[in-house]
Amino acid sequence: MKAPLKERILLKVNSGVAREVSCNISSHPLKVQVREAGKLSLSYEAEVKVWSSMDFSFSYIVSLTDIVGGVLLQSPFLRDFDERDIFCFYLYTGKSHDRKVFRESVVFLVDISGSMKGSPLENTKNALIASLSHLNAQDAFNIIAFNGEFNLFSPSMEPATVEALLNATKWVEATLIANGGTNILNPLTQAMKLLQNSTASDSIPLIFLITDGTVENERQICNFVKSCVSNGQSACTPRLCTFGIGLYCNHYFLQMLAQIGRGHYDAAYDLDSIVFRMQRLFRTASSVIVSDITLGSLGLDSLELFPSYIPDLSLESPLMISGRCNGTFPESVKVSGTLADMTKFEVDLTVQREKDIQLTNVLAERHMDFLTSQAWLLESKELVEKVSKMSIQHKIPSEYTCMMLVENGVGKKAPEPVLIERAYKKLTKQRLERNTQKLFLGGMSIGFGNPKATADNVPPAIKEAKPSEGLLEKATSNCCGRLADNCCGMCLLQTCRFANDQCTVVCTQLCAALACFELINCCIEICDCDCLQ
Repeated sequence: MKAPLKERILLKVNSGVAREVSCNISSHPLKVQVREAGKLSLSYEAEVKVWSSMDFSFSYIVSLTDIVGGVLLQSPFLRDFDERDIFCFYLYTGKSHDRKVFRESVVFLVDISGSMKGSPLENTKNALIASLSHLNAQDAFNIIAFNGEFNLFSPSMEPATVEALLNATKWVEATLIANGGTNILNPLTQAMKLLQNSTASDSIPLIFLITDGTVENERQICNFVKSCVSNGQSACTPRLCTFGIGLYCNHYFLQMLAQIGRGHYDAAYDLDSIVFRMQRLFRTASSVIVSDITLGSLGLDSLELFPSYIPDLSLESPLMISGRCNGTFPESVKVSGTLADMTKFEVDLTVQREKDIQLTNVLAERHMDFLTSQAWLLESKELVEKVSKMSIQHKIPSEYTCMMLVENGVGKKAPEPVLIERAYKKLTKQRLERNTQKLFLGGMSIGFGNPKATADNVPPAIKEAKPSEGLLEKATSNCCGRLADNCCGMCLLQTCRFANDQCTVVCTQLCAALACFELINCCIEICDCDCLQ
């Protein structure tokens, strides 16, 4: 009889403020080990017959009635390639029912291109109607449905009266029919015009963009929104929230657009989560209690913020600004903004040196996402290199690296993630044995959209078909995989035996030329097919 397996989870919570912390929801039965002001240590142990496949989820509650925050600061660890200090500002608030939120002037931009047909559009319509029902009578709204053209619910912003919301629901059901291509810039420009002169001083202008596609002029759209932010007054500049559906839209474009627009971003990679995630994003965007947040002078030699544009503070979501810096950090940081009653908000956040948690590990994926968005927008090789280094250092897959699993013998060190353009050097250095089990992990990144799938109106729920695996296909997938869009040189030579003489001569000469760059040696080290037998 096999001995039972033991599962164990250790969890430490540090809320950052000296207030009572309690467990809210947990997927596993947790026992409290240590409870202190602002901190909580929990554990879970169980004997099981097989390892559990259930995800671990956990949420906690901090007893708050006012807005609190702080600053965590930490020096880089010994082998960190970035030698600057790392820091994190945070602000959050208790869910007080009498706390005033800003009024909303919101324009929904809904993609109704042909690829949205069926469940994607139906779920989007359900989420949109549910979001409309949460508007208050003092709010204003409009809806723009777009494909290659765009169609407005109303030529101007409409007060969110019961009658207007009922008419909007009927219009959504009758008008939102999937058909045509995708054009984002024109309806976005129209939304900016609608909000330009129709927003009260105590109202937050908001654009809520929902799409499942990729368009060719995405960088132009980002620059357009950036110019609107630069030219407009801060309080009157529309916040831009973006929501991506499926894998064919460029999620880094949507992240960058939301960052420039000081809004929020979310995505649904499966159709069943559209309604929940869209409503959650709208609740966050529509419950602003502090706007136009700025940081006081820090007196640092250099400063890099993530995100670079500071969003508003919402009742539904804490505000977190992190980054890297050089110089002497002050002992406290003044944060100011505007409350919903138009009075000034100010708070001094105490800076504390964090010792319990490694901030670089906590913030690495967040920083990589922001930097990847910037690298895409600016087409910067320097930022690509920076993300790649972070990926390898923290062992987190990125758009510029791939993850490789290798069977690890006793006493052998597991390999690190492999940088695509340096794959050969990495593999040569490690000298992987031919009989070692190797696996390149695909699907670890989301990519930068698929313009062809968008142009062909491929639904987001349909995955790209894989070709049948012949000798060449097997070589391509098993040998070099995501390292390059080429097949193994040794496999190619083997395949030439089945081709005609002319093809054999050409392929043999090609492989001979590539051998000068030691392609064959590379393939011998990483090839996992039968060509070397």
